[in-house]
Amino acid sequence: MRLNLHPKHQVLLKFAALLALLVGYFLYLGLKYDFATGGVAAALTWSFFVLCTPIADAGFLLDFPLRLLFGIRMVLSELAVWVIALAVNGAVLTFAPQYYETTLLTRVLHQIAVTPWPYWGIVVLSAFGTFLSIRFGDELMDVLHHRDRAFFHAHHFKHELILFVFFIAVLFGYYRLIASLGIEGVVHG
Repeated sequence: MRLNLHPKHQVLLKFAALLALLVGYFLYLGLKYDFATGGVAAALTWSFFVLCTPIADAGFLLDFPLRLLFGIRMVLSELAVWVIALAVNGAVLTFAPQYYETTLLTRVLHQIAVTPWPYWGIVVLSAFGTFLSIRFGDELMDVLHHRDRAFFHAHHFKHELILFVFFIAVLFGYYRLIASLGIEGVVHG
């Protein structure tokens, strides 16, 4: 038996699963170390996914609910997500850099944070990819809510094709930089 869920329900289910994963990860780290260390490590891991992946995955925890509840465009909330992620890293790097030693992802994040060339390129490419994917998400939400439908359909193909080609170029550059970190197994499973 296959469930046919409305797209809005599918997104809510994905959001709930992502939130449960974050809470479960925090609990795991809290039990493995202590809850202060687990909380900082979970925040750093979240910030890794914000700053070092070219899609809006970690930001989705804030972007989507704010869009649904208050109509705030996801691109605006994603800007706030990036500011929070940068602030978390700035504070931990300045006051408690030992927390970067807790997990593989936090160690990689530390390596990226302290090596401007070439690894800050990962953050720059991730920003481009994230905000392009957020733009797609905002446009999709607009179409689902019948806003800007005529403009979207009139300019959709040529505009989206250019953005898609740019997104592919961002992904290519991103994976080349990630490979230079020596963590292809982590990225490719």
